[in-house]
Amino acid sequence: MPPAVSAVPRRWRLLCAAAAVVVAAVLTYVGVTLPQNATGVARFTVADQVAIVGLGLVLGAGLLALGRPRVDADHRGIRVRNILGERTLPWTAVQAIRFDRRFRWATLLLTNDDEFAVLAVQGADGERAVEAVEGLRALLAADRAQQPPPPPSPPLLYDD
Repeated sequence: MPPAVSAVPRRWRLLCAAAAVVVAAVLTYVGVTLPQNATGVARFTVADQVAIVGLGLVLGAGLLALGRPRVDADHRGIRVRNILGERTLPWTAVQAIRFDRRFRWATLLLTNDDEFAVLAVQGADGERAVEAVEGLRALLAADRAQQPPPPPSPPLLYDD
């Protein structure tokens, strides 16, 4: 039985974390340095300063949430967590795992002809992404080897 596979988009997570820190730091700086007295037309208060700092923290948290994709797979199935949702599938629901040069991330081809993105396996991660896809394909092949072959289907046309 092949080993379990876990993968996260390392470069994407670093980019999201760096962007979150920059956005939070810039808006915190702007919020703290806003003048508290009247400057021409606008008058800024402490509430405005707190709102801008809070906005920076909320935007930073939103950017961090973009880095949450993860995939975990073992002999029982595959669990994919993307930005907004999470899905657990048995291997019997997966037809193939695609990771082409023209796509930025891997996709699962399901037996119902649907596709499901695996954002945790991204081409930007290079060799780590390739290892993750090879591990997922090995788990899929091992599950297929354990499944009994499907019964033969009857012929579509009968000769009389």
